[in-house]
Amino acid sequence: MIDREQVLHVARLARLELSEDEVQKASGELSKILGHIETLSALDLSAVEPTAHVVDIDSALRPDVPHESLPREVAFSQAPDVADDGYRVPSPQA
Repeated sequence: MIDREQVLHVARLARLELSEDEVQKASGELSKILGHIETLSALDLSAVEPTAHVVDIDSALRPDVPHESLPREVAFSQAPDVADDGYRVPSPQA
């Protein structure tokens, strides 16, 4: 059971201001969450493989295949200021 002082401590760490009703509600909800965690902790999961997702998800990223780069002339063609084979940008201290 999460008591009032523990809720207030967590709220202070999270920089939250809670009303008395919110403290009571959070106490009950956090206690339920800890109860669920205790239930899960009691399960024998030694034969269960670790997973990142509950369903198989193919990567949304394309394969990383090297290919020819954009020619410099094309890359610099719309740059406002080119110098020394690079883009010139204003100094952050300017």
